[in-house]
Amino acid sequence: MTAARAYLDHNATSPVRPEVSAAVARALDLPGNPSSVHAEGRAARAALEAAREQVAALLGAPSAGLVFTSGGTEAANAVLSGALRRPGLPAPARLLIGATEHPCVAAGHRFPEGFVEILPVTASGLIDLAALESRLDALADEPLLISVHAANNETGVVQPLAGIVALARRHGRALVHSDAVQAAGKVAIDLAPLGLDALTVSGHKFAAPKGVGAVALAEGVVLEAAFVRGGGQEGRRRCGTENLPGIVGMGRAAEIAGTVLASEAERLGRLRDGLEAQVLARTPDATVFGAGAPRLPNTLSFAVPGLEAATALMAFDLAGVAVSSGSACASGKVARSPVLAAMGVSPALAAGALRVSLGWNTVESDGARFLDAFERAVSSLYKRRGKAA
Repeated sequence: MTAARAYLDHNATSPVRPEVSAAVARALDLPGNPSSVHAEGRAARAALEAAREQVAALLGAPSAGLVFTSGGTEAANAVLSGALRRPGLPAPARLLIGATEHPCVAAGHRFPEGFVEILPVTASGLIDLAALESRLDALADEPLLISVHAANNETGVVQPLAGIVALARRHGRALVHSDAVQAAGKVAIDLAPLGLDALTVSGHKFAAPKGVGAVALAEGVVLEAAFVRGGGQEGRRRCGTENLPGIVGMGRAAEIAGTVLASEAERLGRLRDGLEAQVLARTPDATVFGAGAPRLPNTLSFAVPGLEAATALMAFDLAGVAVSSGSACASGKVARSPVLAAMGVSPALAAGALRVSLGWNTVESDGARFLDAFERAVSSLYKRRGKAA
């Protein structure tokens, strides 16, 4: 009998919870279109609106401002289309984004060339608040949109959103969006207390089905133009028949995530810290990325000098362990991570970046299996070094 694999790649996708699968199955049995006025349509609409309330509750957002999308990328594209507005403020003319943003932000906007600025980060991966303050002072007369993610997908570094919002409010003409795809369901994200104008999420990162996400807008904030046209759905902001099974699944996943948020953060943080300590004990020359900053409790990103990520990932996979690289993959080759480059990590070290991300179905034996595979990988590396010497 084949042993179960250890899945440690929750930052890529968290497997769907059984309770969520059951909710999706029930939604599949609803025959009506949520836009229809008959009994079947009203039942579908009720399920849709219940899910909207569940997701809004997880995000600390008003349900009226929650718009369902096909995922985090579409959601971010919608917010960064130039249509985000707060009453009393002019339309943003310039976009400021963090240097470690996901491509859905870095390449997902519609601001013209020359009107997009990159905000630097520290060696720990945190937005340089002093640099942001300086730019805001220099752009005092310009209406702006600032987009900084809540947590990084590679390193797990959690950004100081409250500080960023405080600087934006002092500027007086700046809106703030956060890509909260990696943070939602892992740490508390409360749109209203943070003072954010908009945040975006993706359900499959917190154990909902793939292919569903949302934009959450603060009270009074609007998207002036529909980002998908051709109907009246989602308040005429995202037209087209809603993905009801996916949305219902996202709602149930959000409800569960909110219920277990604190206990899971404590449990996964303990497991992550144990793995990190063991990695450093086995390889004292290893570098943990973002170690000097607040991080998601489930994420460990590190590299061992001389241990190539491409080779290590194959070894882990053959050992039944699913992890990922901190680098982007293209055409089967591992390229240098823009995130690590922005943090000042050398190309040689970045080439070995590995990411272990835990989740709701992670148990201690998964960590033990990872450490066994890691032990073999570094033993092979040290043998090669010995022969070379």
